[in-house]
Amino acid sequence: MNLIIFGPPGAGKGTQSKFIVKKFNLFQLSTGDLLRNEIKNKSKVGVEIASIVNAGSLVSDEIVSKLIESVIIKKEYNNRIIFDGYPRNLSQAKNLNSILNKCNQKIDLVLKLSVSLEVIKKRISGRSVCSMCGKIYNLYFNPAPKNSECCSDKYLQKRGDDTADVAIKRYKTYEKSTEPVLEFYKKHDLLQIVNGETSIDQIYKEISQKIDLIQG
Repeated sequence: MNLIIFGPPGAGKGTQSKFIVKKFNLFQLSTGDLLRNEIKNKSKVGVEIASIVNAGSLVSDEIVSKLIESVIIKKEYNNRIIFDGYPRNLSQAKNLNSILNKCNQKIDLVLKLSVSLEVIKKRISGRSVCSMCGKIYNLYFNPAPKNSECCSDKYLQKRGDDTADVAIKRYKTYEKSTEPVLEFYKKHDLLQIVNGETSIDQIYKEISQKIDLIQG
């Protein structure tokens, strides 16, 4: 079973992917991780990727495609991949289909975590991390305990890009870039919408039910 999971920044895609990987014994294929590993290993393509990234440019679809294929062809990952961060556009979606077809595989299910812009803004702009213990809180959904010495206001830190303006920009970019991809998978009757505005446990339960139906 091969899956793809979509969701705007702040939707909880990474959290749910980890749950799915553990429960269904899948391999999480992250394009970001693939690129970083090549750079870290200083492979020939890794050196090329590093120079592209350092120049502030985007890594080409051709390079990403080759890295994706190098994972798909491995027997230990045969029909047990969850794609995270790929495909990002229609060209990549069609290319992924071609690679899978060559390996006698296919996409079995595409999940979209549906979350409104208002919720995303609160999730991102309300996020803070305790510098003492590393716990993550949210002003709107999961505020830090008031009487806690460790997680008091003086220890709570926000990332510089955790602002409402950044959240809006990322959300609109995501919506625009993924709309053709989601339409592509919808036409192939693979797209399933998941309510991403409920609790983490409830989202996980809904995803699990959808996967169970696919597995029969």
